[in-house]
Formats: sequence, structure tokens, C-alpha cells
Amino acid sequence: MQKRTLGNSGLEVSAIGLGCMGMSYGPARNELEMISVIRSAVDLGVTFFDTAENYGPFTNEELVGKALSPIRDQVVIATKFGFHIDAHGKLAGMNSRPEHIREVAEASLKRLDIDVIDLLYQHRVDPDVPIEDVAGAVRELIQEGKVRHFGLSEAGVRTIRRAHAVQPVTALQSEYSLWWREPEAGILPVLE
Repeated sequence: MQKRTLGNSGLEVSAIGLGCMGMSYGPARNELEMISVIRSAVDLGVTFFDTAENYGPFTNEELVGKALSPIRDQVVIATKFGFHIDAHGKLAGMNSRPEHIREVAEASLKRLDIDVIDLLYQHRVDPDVPIEDVAGAVRELIQEGKVRHFGLSEAGVRTIRRAHAVQPVTALQSEYSLWWREPEAGILPVLE
């Protein structure tokens, strides 16, 4: 498996990662089978695994934790924050207030059964919270050793630049495919 270093962060990941969202959405899946899929991916050289608090919600992080905690030193785990999940487990809007970011990170660490989150993304930009406050909250978590790197998902160029000025952005997760080429005009020129 080829490896890639994300930006100039030093974070090395497999060229192909495994997004685990589908293992916790839709019809119930057998947990042991999903753990086997994740571990088989590791056997094939995959080192980069993506999850989020709202996948399930919460259950996907638990699954990824069960699968990867025994081989933690071999993998990079990315998870995300940014939504408000109500008492019934339903998405109820966005929430990237600094205190909420901290609560989500602490809960994700427990569900994933790890000591540090390798890459913590803001899942979607919250229009009610300045991105500088978001980046500052993640910077504090990095300084405390709870998070290693900061990422943004589906963010625009101005947002990326403003966040990066506070805390270097290691990774961007944006829709990009044969059907959706928008990043070529907006985000890719910024990265060159």
C-alpha cells in the first residue's frame, strides 16, 4: 500500500483509507463481521480510518474503537464534530461552540478507546460560530495532547485560510469526483 503525508504535518496515512460510516447506517450489520472487515483492511495495508460522532450516532465510533484499539499503534483514526445530537439520537442542527467541541472530543476518545485522536475534523462549518473560535478550541485540545491534527470538511477557501491562521489545517475532506469538480476552481488553487 502506498503512503501519503498529509500536508507538511508529518501525518502519514495509507493512500486508500476506509470510511466506516456505512457500517453503522441503514440495516443493522453484524458487529463481528464489521470488525473483521476493518481488521482485514489493516492486513491489506490500510492505515487511515474515518468515523464521526454522528454516524449511528455514536455507534460507529464504538465499532471502530473495538476493531482498532488492539492495534492502535498501526493506524490513524479520524473523527468529526460539529452537530448537535438531541436526547433521542437525532441530528438537531449544528454546534461547533468551543465547549461543545471539547465535550465531543472527550466522548469520542472514550468511544474509540484511545488516548489521542489523530485527526479531528469539523464536519460542517457552523455559521453561528467564528471559525477562529473553532480552530482555537481544537488548538487547545492539541496542546493538551488529546488531538494531534485539525481538519475541515466541506469548507470554503476563506474559511480554510482563516482557520489555518489560528491552527494549521492538516486535511480537507470535501466532495470531489467525476460528477463534482467544484474544488478545482476553489480549493485546489489554494493548495498549490
